[in-house]
Amino acid sequence: MIGKISGKLIERHPPQVLVDVHGVGYEIDVPMSTFYQLPANGSEVTLYTHLIVREDAHQLYGFASEQERHVFRQLLKISGVGARTALSVLSGMSVSDLYEAVSAQDSGRLIKVPGIGRKTAERLLLELKDKLDVMVVSTAATAASGASSDILNALLALGYNDKEAQWAIRQLPAGIAVTEGIRQALKLLSKS
Repeated sequence: MIGKISGKLIERHPPQVLVDVHGVGYEIDVPMSTFYQLPANGSEVTLYTHLIVREDAHQLYGFASEQERHVFRQLLKISGVGARTALSVLSGMSVSDLYEAVSAQDSGRLIKVPGIGRKTAERLLLELKDKLDVMVVSTAATAASGASSDILNALLALGYNDKEAQWAIRQLPAGIAVTEGIRQALKLLSKS
């Protein structure tokens, strides 16, 4: 099993990246949450990985954190959920958002993820109820507070999805005023 890859980021073609590790290029599928955290091409990158071996292919999936990989593995254990669906869930919501949805049994949040219908969302909530624990949610991934929360709400109201809004907020300097934060976040999102 390949558990972690460290090397130079060569190419990115969502949802796939190419990482050069001492002359060997690994094609790795990543969720958009990880994709938005990647450094520029040519930079060093480390991804936690999960290898799926099938009769017709070897697929390598990469994640920015161990928590994301853990959730991905828990999702794969659910009947009817494959790697593509698990990547969609992690692309559509953060680990902390998924944890909150599962603890609140809120299928509405899962239905917003492309490819997840009501039945699948309810099955995910039921199956993950006992599998996700508080240890999965890192303190850094907890909900934004103060000005960041206001900026996030404004971006969501303007039609950006949670991943895009969270990415833009991470780029902003700490302690920024709400109006200036919204302005800078919109500039960042228009360039991406």
